[in-house]
Amino acid sequence: MKERELNALFNGKGLLDGRIEKLFLAKALFKVDSDDSEIKGHMEKAEHNLRFVSVALKMGYTDWAVTGCYYAIYQAALALILNKGFFSKSHDATLCILIRHYYKGSLGKQDIELFNKAYLDNQNIISYVESKTEREKASYSTLLHFNKEQVNALRVKAMLFVRKCALVLEKR
Repeated sequence: MKERELNALFNGKGLLDGRIEKLFLAKALFKVDSDDSEIKGHMEKAEHNLRFVSVALKMGYTDWAVTGCYYAIYQAALALILNKGFFSKSHDATLCILIRHYYKGSLGKQDIELFNKAYLDNQNIISYVESKTEREKASYSTLLHFNKEQVNALRVKAMLFVRKCALVLEKR
């Protein structure tokens, strides 16, 4: 989601409620019973993805490390929304429920912005890979190579996000 759109959702309850209603109608968001074993499974998957990120970084696969960070964050976010009785089939739906139920409470604006930024970085990787048709681009482009320090900083933020989610879930 674009930054301007995200900021509008932070500041407009009516806009957020309208977006959530549209997500229900589009069958991207569902009301479900909270399930402790599923919540635990999402958190275990988040931790699994964080371990993968460490390995990917050691091996020099910074593009895969970014993707792993996103999925670690996403799995933890899915645990949070399931804790509130929701199931999501889209990033935007998950984002909206995080804002509605956790913003200005357990999660701050930076936490939710991290969730969105990790998604955008991952989508840029996927779009680039899917759009490559010329062998030359595939062989010589550096677009899939991210600065290792930046990716490591994202890894640390992802770890902090997952831990914060675990703490939120412990308090329920």
